[in-house]
Amino acid sequence: MYLSREEILKVYDAGPDAVVALVQELCSRFTKLEERVAYLERIIAKDSHNSHKPPSSDGLKTPKTKSLRQPSGLLPGGQKGHEGHTLAMSDNPDSIEWHRVEQCSHCKRLLTDVTSNKYESRQEFDIPPIKIVVVEHRTEIKNCPYCGNIQKADFPATIQQPVQYGPGLKSLAVYLSNYQFVPYERMSEFFRDIFSIPVSPGTLVNINNACYGRLENFETVVKTRLVNADVANFDETGLRMEGKRAWLHSVSTPLLTFYGIHSKRGREAMNDMDILPKFKGRAIHDCWSSYFDYSCEHGLCNAHLIRELVFTHEQHHQAWAKKMIDCLLDIKETVAEKKQLSGGLEKKIVENYELRYDRIIANGLKQNPPPKTTGCRKKRGKAKQSQPKNLLDRMKNHREEVLAFMHDFNVPFDNNLAERDIRMMKVQQKISGTFRSRDGANTFCRIRSYISTVRKNSMNVLEAVRNAIDGNSFIPCVQPTGPPE
Repeated sequence: MYLSREEILKVYDAGPDAVVALVQELCSRFTKLEERVAYLERIIAKDSHNSHKPPSSDGLKTPKTKSLRQPSGLLPGGQKGHEGHTLAMSDNPDSIEWHRVEQCSHCKRLLTDVTSNKYESRQEFDIPPIKIVVVEHRTEIKNCPYCGNIQKADFPATIQQPVQYGPGLKSLAVYLSNYQFVPYERMSEFFRDIFSIPVSPGTLVNINNACYGRLENFETVVKTRLVNADVANFDETGLRMEGKRAWLHSVSTPLLTFYGIHSKRGREAMNDMDILPKFKGRAIHDCWSSYFDYSCEHGLCNAHLIRELVFTHEQHHQAWAKKMIDCLLDIKETVAEKKQLSGGLEKKIVENYELRYDRIIANGLKQNPPPKTTGCRKKRGKAKQSQPKNLLDRMKNHREEVLAFMHDFNVPFDNNLAERDIRMMKVQQKISGTFRSRDGANTFCRIRSYISTVRKNSMNVLEAVRNAIDGNSFIPCVQPTGPPE
């Protein structure tokens, strides 16, 4: 709002009431602009170390890392006693190539007939020439000499077409697509360049779809195991499907992974996944409100809370936030020490930490009183609160969930297990950008659930994929409990 000198003089000539009205209007606008600037400054100040934003959003001005890990005091590189992973000489080489001494370099005499009395060896590890092996299956046809009937042998159950690709090629295609995230066009180029065989993108899609069908029983078993787990980690992330926003949901334990995709993020999607409605253990998550609609026990991700506390301390200059960070990390360290010796903390230690937690919250609430309300307020719902006040209320109302890891050593301090499982799905989005169809998204989620579960069980991924294509997919049979190592 700009006023010329003449306009200001007109207000002045109109009398004191006009001047007061103008000043009040300017003050009101000034207050709104201050609030707007503060809001924009808080947005700019958020990055991966003090909010839920991923590191990829930090841009070129990457902030100094403020990891929760404590310095080990060790120098970079391999440590003393480290086994190492360099190449080692093989006792049984596949082939030996002799390099003969033909002539003496000193007197120039021929030495081809002289017997060697020693040798020096070096070994080279290489990949042999790769080629496609064509196996022709032939079934005998015989005339029975006794009754004259014509008899024909059966082809193997897996041989259904006159010409088809074998399980080795199919498993490699599934592996490249769903584990290494190679797009279909580039996979087609890979098979042409490496194996000199054309495999169209459409054929690669069909191979993935066939693997998806073979893993139906695996997915059913995994969902049953997750429903019966004592502790499970839940997370969700946004992605693009059919040109629209969708949500990838994950459920994880140290040995199991399930992925599901849905157009919604909240309760409707969670009900369709059909795990949380039946789950009776403890769900670890990042405090998304929809999770609390379910009657299971809950545990909150303290890594998320600490990032919010860092933002509160740095941007709002609230001392209680730093004290809360120290409190949570002290509890984490104590739990890590006691976990090696016993199954829980002593009652006195628990009470002291709870008292410390409550005092920090109480001090924070004194600094952040509820917003003042007037009787003439017309807006519906609760009055808008500051970010520190919202965080304080959440940590006060969910103290049991925040400190669940202190009361039960099977509960992890954070939700990193689920976040690690989500991370690779984000890598797939960076490479491919979107899922063109819901069927394609569902296919990828089921196969990726299988691959993630196989890896957690220390199995060879390519071999496990081939077993699935052959109809013998890996089925987890041991119910995992407890947090990841």
